Amino acid sequence: MKKVLFTMAMAIISITANAQNIIGKWVTESGDANVEIYEANGKVNGKIIWLQKGPDTRDTHNPDAKLQSRKLIGVNILSGLSKKDKKWEGGQIYDPKSGKTYKCSMWLDGDLLKVRGHLGIFHDTQTWKRKQ
Repeated sequence: MKKVLFTMAMAIISITANAQNIIGKWVTESGDANVEIYEANGKVNGKIIWLQKGPDTRDTHNPDAKLQSRKLIGVNILSGLSKKDKKWEGGQIYDPKSGKTYKCSMWLDGDLLKVRGHLGIFHDTQTWKRKQ
């Protein structure tokens, strides 16, 4: 009986911990890209791991002409986020569709990840779903 209770308690703890964890693979709001969020050197980052347009899609809108020929797969679009209370903030998000970089914050809303890009007083929030 103790083993069953212990196993159940560990399963509940595991589910709760995972629900508060943004590390993993996410599908963007438009569904045309998958992003893997990972931690490195105490900061949260995210890189493109799949694109609907295919693996040879280039970073053609990048303002740096030298980067316009690079493939987008593997490019970090999220960088430098730190957890503060229930949010991850203080980082940046790169939008390869426009070639622009914005300040970024993220938070979990149930099973969904809210990703907000900021430019001054303006912001836009996307909802990403965890990849199954």
